[in-house]
Amino acid sequence: MSVTICQSMGFVVSALGIGGIIASTCMDQWSTQDLYNNPVTAVFNYQGLWRTCVRESSGFTECRGYFTILGLPAMFQAVRALMIVGIVLGILGLFVCIFALKCIRIGNMEDSAKANMTLTSGIMFIVAGLCAITGVSVFANMLVTNFWMSTTNMYQGMQNVQNRYTFGSALFVGWVAGGLALVGGIMMCLACRGMIPEESRYKAVSYNASGRNISYRTGPYKVGSGYEPETKTRKGPGYEEAPRSEDGGRSYPSKYDYV
Repeated sequence: MSVTICQSMGFVVSALGIGGIIASTCMDQWSTQDLYNNPVTAVFNYQGLWRTCVRESSGFTECRGYFTILGLPAMFQAVRALMIVGIVLGILGLFVCIFALKCIRIGNMEDSAKANMTLTSGIMFIVAGLCAITGVSVFANMLVTNFWMSTTNMYQGMQNVQNRYTFGSALFVGWVAGGLALVGGIMMCLACRGMIPEESRYKAVSYNASGRNISYRTGPYKVGSGYEPETKTRKGPGYEEAPRSEDGGRSYPSKYDYV
């Protein structure tokens, strides 16, 4: 019962994390304009992974996509790639996890197969969460670097007007979603250990006797294994079966018996 609960909770937590990663990737508020030195402004800028937007004081918002790929910074493109990889792995992990749930029976699928599928989906969720956390952290590092560079230029008087950007809401959503996916993947891996059927470490070994079955004769009783082959009597002229000795052994005929 605990394995089923752990697996179900891992699936739900991972699904929430993957949904949060998708939402974070599609959001436009990855970086927002810093209004510390200019709290009253008629234009507010914010940027996302796919487009940049401008919101006026009248409430009108205009967004414009990035119509270039080569013109974007390499780190920016790396963040895009990490988020996409996280989404793809997360969706694949959800499909695998659905068929691996113990509460769902599909055909004659064994518990060992479900355990392997659970472990696979857990690893996918962990990798997806790490990709999301890494992508968001790289973008946050870019924002911090650009922020302090812009601040230094402003205080040195190189530029009078400089738009500085700070963390947007999409970054926090991405961090939380990546953490949920990571926790869900760990729960799936823990549930996999309880789903593996217990097998005996020692297997029975059969030993076969290499020699012939031996019969023992003690007195008037004969104790045998019951699998003695039937003796064929040889009949022919000049052949007589030799009598048995008193001690139970068989005396073989000599060469004079055939004369």
